[in-house]
This record gives sequence, structure tokens and C-alpha cells, in this order.
Amino acid sequence: MQPRIRLCRSFDECSHVYQGYTLYLQETMNGEMGEFSVGIGKAAQRKHEFRIGDEVSGKCLPVPVPKHESVDYYRASHLRKLDKQEIDHENEAPPWRTLTPTLEVYRDRGHRRLEKRTYETRCRSCIWGARMTVEIIVDHWKPNIKRYRYEIFCYGPKSCPLHRPGPLRKVPGRNGMSWTEEDWIEQGQLSHRGPDD
Repeated sequence: MQPRIRLCRSFDECSHVYQGYTLYLQETMNGEMGEFSVGIGKAAQRKHEFRIGDEVSGKCLPVPVPKHESVDYYRASHLRKLDKQEIDHENEAPPWRTLTPTLEVYRDRGHRRLEKRTYETRCRSCIWGARMTVEIIVDHWKPNIKRYRYEIFCYGPKSCPLHRPGPLRKVPGRNGMSWTEEDWIEQGQLSHRGPDD
């Protein structure tokens, strides 16, 4: 379980849309074996309190335009927790696999960039990781023309030993210009948190 958040960028400006949560499943879906991701709402997560190890059933639809979403499926319904794993992860070292906090907690904490390889190999099961769809408006005068990509972020403690920031993020602008999100911007957004917060 991780937050499902859309990041909207326009040169040096950005905003977030907190859509809900991403439920990662390792099982059979439509006769296929593998891993799938399903977007669920915050009310569904509040009701079921899904966490790693749970067995889940339900119905969902494939996203119509994959590059617009960070999940494979969405509009989940008829969700049920078939089997709950009683695993105590409260005092475990990272990656943290406890119950996900509210979306408001993620928003208040702020995030820092996370290297893609680190995310894939170490942080996919951590509640503080987030793979976001990024919607980029390249030209303010033509806001209907958008580009899409994915960016990986971490909402976890700044002292996490697994964290690797990866390269700076560059945002394309009109007439071939680009803007780089430097480290000091990220540090300022996290200045309200101590190293272990």
C-alpha cells in the first residue's frame, strides 16, 4: 500500500492531487499471473485498512490511458479482505510496512525525490514510497497540450538508510527552455521535519 498522488508541473510551479491509495497485488487477475496495481479511494482504505500480506478480492476496470495514471486498474468496487495477516511491523527497520497514514499526513510531511532503482529494489513495499504520474504543461499559453511521465518520491524519515535521491528533476518549458528542481527547494519543503520524523 502506497499513496496515489498526481503531480502537476508547469515549469517552476507544481501542485499535487491526492487521489487515494495504490494497492499492489501479487496474484491472478483475469487469468494472468503477476503483479498488478489498483487505485482505491481513501474511504476504502479507511474501511478495510489494507496492508502488506492481506488477501483481497474485488472488481476494477483497466485505466483507459495508462500514461495518465500510476496504476494499472482503478474504480475498484466490491472490495473485501479475505484473509488478514497478523504481522507486527511496528518496530521493523525500513522499508516500513505498517498501516498507511491518511493522505493529509503525506501532504503535511512533504516528499523528496527517490532514485528509481532504489524504489524498485528496496522501497516498493514501503508505505512512504510513491510512484507518481506527472502531468506537465510545457506552455502556459497552450495548457491543453500536456506531457506525461513518472517520478518516484519518498515521504519517509530523512534519516532512512535506504534512501538514494537520484538525479535532479528537469521540467521542460516553452521554446526549448527547461527548469531544474535543485536540492535547496526540496530541503526547504522538508525543513519542518527533524531527521527521524
